[in-house]
Amino acid sequence: MSVLRSSKKSAWAAVFALAGLAAAVSLFPKSGIVAPAAANGQENNARQGSVTASRRDFVRGVRLSGTVEAIQSTTIAAPRLAGPNTQSLVITRLVRPGSTVQPGDLVVEFDRQQQLTNALDRRAELADLEQQIRKREAQERAAAAKDDSEIKVAESSQSRAELEMVKNPMIAKIEAEKNVNALEQAKATLKQLQTTYDLKRKAAEADIRMLNIRRDRAENAMKMAETNASRMAITAPIGGMVVLKTIWKSGQMAEVQEGEEVRAGVPVADIVNPNAMRARARVNQADVNDLRLGQAVTVGLDAYPELHFAGKISQISPLGVISTLSPKVRTFIVLIDVEGSHPNLMPDLTASLDVELARQPRVLVIPRDAVRRDGERALVSVQRGSGFEDRPVTLGAANAHEVVVVSGLDEGAVIARNVQSRASR
Repeated sequence: MSVLRSSKKSAWAAVFALAGLAAAVSLFPKSGIVAPAAANGQENNARQGSVTASRRDFVRGVRLSGTVEAIQSTTIAAPRLAGPNTQSLVITRLVRPGSTVQPGDLVVEFDRQQQLTNALDRRAELADLEQQIRKREAQERAAAAKDDSEIKVAESSQSRAELEMVKNPMIAKIEAEKNVNALEQAKATLKQLQTTYDLKRKAAEADIRMLNIRRDRAENAMKMAETNASRMAITAPIGGMVVLKTIWKSGQMAEVQEGEEVRAGVPVADIVNPNAMRARARVNQADVNDLRLGQAVTVGLDAYPELHFAGKISQISPLGVISTLSPKVRTFIVLIDVEGSHPNLMPDLTASLDVELARQPRVLVIPRDAVRRDGERALVSVQRGSGFEDRPVTLGAANAHEVVVVSGLDEGAVIARNVQSRASR
């Protein structure tokens, strides 16, 4: 029993010793004792909270956001067919996306079987109508020749009856009466033939005209079908890279593919010239006054942060677009020409645009958060020995992150950052 009591006492002593050690460790920082790891962390924080004033080129600019687009591009759409046609078009051949085409290369082809069938049917109808017209013209020529012969016979009968009338004074009265009736009948027959002759010619001309109209309609329908068939194959009007369009299908947006049906007028692909690209940006009314044509712009792609391109402002819209939030807020369209090319520089990519407004070479530049305001004075905390002291400085131009020091600070001086928050503490 004595051995058990002694072991319990030793266990409780060990527990109290560990608790006292933990309390001593927790009190060390308050007494100024810092572990080596904590000391290194404070030293790193001190280094991050200061900066060395240096001379370099100071650039004042403005950052815009925009979208990349092609300067030279064209859209290939499903053809709009002439005439009544409500059927969808089936894609039979389609160029691979991202491939390069030259002017005249086939981009997309649609099924033309229906149009070719219509063209053949209209061609057959046209040939039949032309034969009908020839037949009707031949019949009219024969009828006109027959009518001309009958008129000649009627004219001869009238002349013979007039000669018989000369005998009337020398022949019996009844024979003279017969000659008078024969002359009247010859005149009536000739007049009737002359009158019906013109009517027959007009009727025949109308029949032939109707056939000609039907033939013209068939010819126009044939040409329309042939034109529609030729529109089924679309070639590239310009050289460039092919970018397929996305359409709504099966409940989602996806690129068009061979074998699918599309409606007339639906865009299928874009052909863009990758060697001539530009960015389109919207600028608010507060920044547009600082922009000028020809200003240098650094273009960065949000999807490819490692890529940067040089550019310049080529166009600034003179009229602003009214914002939907307030009629007093306006935005302006700015176009930036991008210099150079790259396979990843494609349309519809978002881009960050840094416009260089002014540049001052070899000036003393410090961060803006290293400056503290005391009334009209600008102060910076300069390291001196183991501490920092405030020093008044004269400032020059500034941008969103940096400011130029005109006087009051030497190159290489170590100054503290975030002095506003430090002063408030």
